[in-house]
Amino acid sequence: MGYADIFARAKSDPESFWLEAAEGIDWVAPPSKALFAENAPLYEWFADGTLNSCWNAVDRHVAAGHGDRLAIIHDSPLTGTTQKITYAQLQARVASLAGALKAKGVEKGDRVIIYMPMVPEALEAMLACARLGAIHSVVFGGFAANELAVRIDDCTPKCIIAASCGLEPGRVVHYKPLLDGALAIAKHSPEFCVIFQREQEVAGLEAGRDVDWHAFQHGVAPADCVPVEGNHPAYILYTSGTTGQPKGVIRHTGGHLVALNWSMRNLYDMNPGEVFWAASDVGWVVGHSYICYAPLTFGCTTIVFEGKPVGTPDAGTFWRVIQDHKVKSLFTAPTAFRAIKRDDPGGDLVGEYDLSSLESLFLAGERADPDTIIWAQDKLGVPVIDHWWQTETGWAIAGNPLGIDKLPVKIGSPSVAMPGYDVQILDEAGHPMAPGTLGAIAIKLPLPPGTLPNLWQAEARFRKSYLSHFPGYYETGDAGMIDEDGYLYIMARTDDVINVAGHRLSTGAMEEVLASHPDVAECAVIGVADSLKGQLPLGFLCLNKGAKIAPDQVVKECVKLVRDRIGPVAAFKLAVVVDRLPKTRSGKILRATMVKIADGEDFKMPATIDDPAILGEIRTALAGLGYPAKD
Repeated sequence: MGYADIFARAKSDPESFWLEAAEGIDWVAPPSKALFAENAPLYEWFADGTLNSCWNAVDRHVAAGHGDRLAIIHDSPLTGTTQKITYAQLQARVASLAGALKAKGVEKGDRVIIYMPMVPEALEAMLACARLGAIHSVVFGGFAANELAVRIDDCTPKCIIAASCGLEPGRVVHYKPLLDGALAIAKHSPEFCVIFQREQEVAGLEAGRDVDWHAFQHGVAPADCVPVEGNHPAYILYTSGTTGQPKGVIRHTGGHLVALNWSMRNLYDMNPGEVFWAASDVGWVVGHSYICYAPLTFGCTTIVFEGKPVGTPDAGTFWRVIQDHKVKSLFTAPTAFRAIKRDDPGGDLVGEYDLSSLESLFLAGERADPDTIIWAQDKLGVPVIDHWWQTETGWAIAGNPLGIDKLPVKIGSPSVAMPGYDVQILDEAGHPMAPGTLGAIAIKLPLPPGTLPNLWQAEARFRKSYLSHFPGYYETGDAGMIDEDGYLYIMARTDDVINVAGHRLSTGAMEEVLASHPDVAECAVIGVADSLKGQLPLGFLCLNKGAKIAPDQVVKECVKLVRDRIGPVAAFKLAVVVDRLPKTRSGKILRATMVKIADGEDFKMPATIDDPAILGEIRTALAGLGYPAKD
């Protein structure tokens, strides 16, 4: 059965489609039905079944005789070490940690914050919580104390599990002082903290509150898996909203595992025992879905990578990991490949490694510009699949389902909607728009399994943020279009569609043009206030290492490119060359913050910014162009 038939079946009979998909995981008691719509527009999937995430991700593989299969490979160029953990070893480690947490009073429904770097123990902490039915909330390691405190107060954890430190190229990130600082300002106090001591920095423990990861497990009986309901929250993940209180996205246990398990075979074309590498972080949704739960539930080997795409030690690190561990499918952000391409434009390092195991590259997190996709296709010789999803959805909204059909790739499009997602393009009044027309991307309710059912203790905010603008739909916050073949194009966040003299223009379309210049490694376009035209586009260009022509000449050529390909209507006349762009740690460009700087508005320093110093560089570049404009 091909993609079109599978998609149509999921749309016409979602009940049988998802109940059949649910047979791919283990249930203590199977659900009586798939969709629970009694509280619409708040939908739930598999609500009355019972199961356990840790059993599905770990124990069932051991029970099936696959205990010797590798579950986790930890590859850390920052420490120069590699560690391999089988499913049987993982089961023993997770059951021991869960037993120690249980002995300290952690039980079903309790919240546990996890604040750790990219080490196997981070996954073990997640799975130990799942084993007990506790709800974990992973906070990106190294988040500032005040941001950690906000999350402590929102989810009120019984326990916090943290590492003594994290590692960045050339420096140690001191986690324990950040944790202590957060606890000093938070209103809520956890009952205890578990500290995993790394040899790069051993932290001091506070008597009566802090316990050592290994010591507190000594002599404690391992814990069994606790069955939970299908609609029991597996975790809370806070989105890095640019303003105000972060939103705590909830993931229900049943739908989460069913959707992720389905995606491993049908979207990513994986088989049990093969090696899957999501080069992300456990602090982000990709780390939850595709470093931890999806590959392990499906019986694959997952890679936990502690390093960077460049600088650890060079732009060949990804190729070395693929070669050493026989990676079949790599999933990373376009920004990682842009960094590699900038350092090694000719792809010379690719030829130094054996990449014969690699069959596909998946990109997500930022728009994948055509130039980067073409470069990756050319250098790697495998399908490069742009796919689109959000923290809220937990898995792909649109992609190219390699395990079903290898659909034609249209560069610039994340391909087609996955089963269960009825994606539509709407105008401001909520009316569907014609193919090829730019509008707001919305998904008709109900969303499929695995997506957010609500926000943590914030139902009113959930309804307002996602459901109220277009009744009967989930508002994605992204703008784009669908072509005559049903291929989706994500052009910008809704806020990044700018209005130039009454013309609605996509900054993403302009970025595609700029990225096609041979000397441009990376770029961003924002809309700045203009008294005559309302807004004007302004481009930021990062050049490849070894670019042959002067920055001023690159700017002139880029302005001409936009004029030639989009037209004078774009009014694209302003661009500046910068060394780097301000980004979140997950690689998203902070366009909204750049707009505020250009327009002279106050802004809150984004909690997820990778390096705050970059904003000073952007301010200087804008000042050279006369921004913020003086009255």
